[in-house]
Amino acid sequence: MNKTLTSNNNWNSSLYQEKHNFVWKYGENLLEILNPQPKETILDLGCGTGQLTAKIAECGAEVIGIDGASEMIEKAKDNYPQLEFKVADARNFELSQPVDAIFSNATLHWISEADEVINSINKSLKTGGKFISEFGGKGNIESIVKALYRALEKIGVNNPSKLNPWYFPSIGEYSSKLENHGFEVVYSNLFYRPTLLQDKDNGLANWIKMFGSNFFTELLESEIDLVIQDVEKQLKPKLYQDRNWFADYRRIQIKAIKRE
Repeated sequence: MNKTLTSNNNWNSSLYQEKHNFVWKYGENLLEILNPQPKETILDLGCGTGQLTAKIAECGAEVIGIDGASEMIEKAKDNYPQLEFKVADARNFELSQPVDAIFSNATLHWISEADEVINSINKSLKTGGKFISEFGGKGNIESIVKALYRALEKIGVNNPSKLNPWYFPSIGEYSSKLENHGFEVVYSNLFYRPTLLQDKDNGLANWIKMFGSNFFTELLESEIDLVIQDVEKQLKPKLYQDRNWFADYRRIQIKAIKRE
C-alpha cells in the first residue's frame, strides 16, 4: 500500500520493499488495463518505491511518480535515478501540464477525502484521458480490522474505530463520485484476493506494524505486542495455513474516462 498523505505512519521504505513487495507485484496486473503506449504522458499516483513507475517507463511512456511519503520517494529515486519522482499530496497535487493517463495502485484506500482526490485527478487529466486504479474495496481486510478493534478494547482503548486510517468504499460509492466529477466509468470490478504475507510466522505481525501503526500511536511497545498477539490468536483459525499468514483482501479495479 502506497501512501499519499502525511499520517502517523513512519514508513520504512526498505522494509516495505523487501517484506511487502506483494503490493506492487500484484499491481503488475493493473498495467494490462492501463496499457501504456510510447510517448504517452502518465502520472503514477502513490508510486511507493517506484517499481510500477519503472515498468510504465519501460513501455516508452513519459512517466512521473508522486507519493506523500518522503521516505518512499527517496527510495524510488535511489532505485530509478533516471525517472522523475516528487513528494505530493493526492488531495491537492498539481501538474505543469495535463497528462494522458493517471495510474494508481494500492493508494486510494488511504485517503478518505475521495472527492478532493478525484478533483485533483480530473484537473490533471486531458479531456478523454483515462484513470486506472486498484485499491481496497468494501470488506477489505475485514477480519483483521475487527480483530484489531477487539484486541484494543481489551487493553482499554475506547472506540478504536476512530484510529482506523483506511477508506474502503463500495464500487457504487466510488463510481458515483467519479461520475459527479465528470468521469465515465467504463470498467469496474470488486473481487476477493486472499494475499500471502511474507516472512512465514511473522507475516501478520509485520503487516500490522507496517500498515496499521495508526492504531498504536499512544501505546507502549509492550501493549503493542499484546495487541498483535491477541490478533494472531483470534485470526489463526481463519487466516493461517501451513505456517503462512494470509490477508483477507477485497479489491476494486476501476477504469474511468474524463469526459468533462
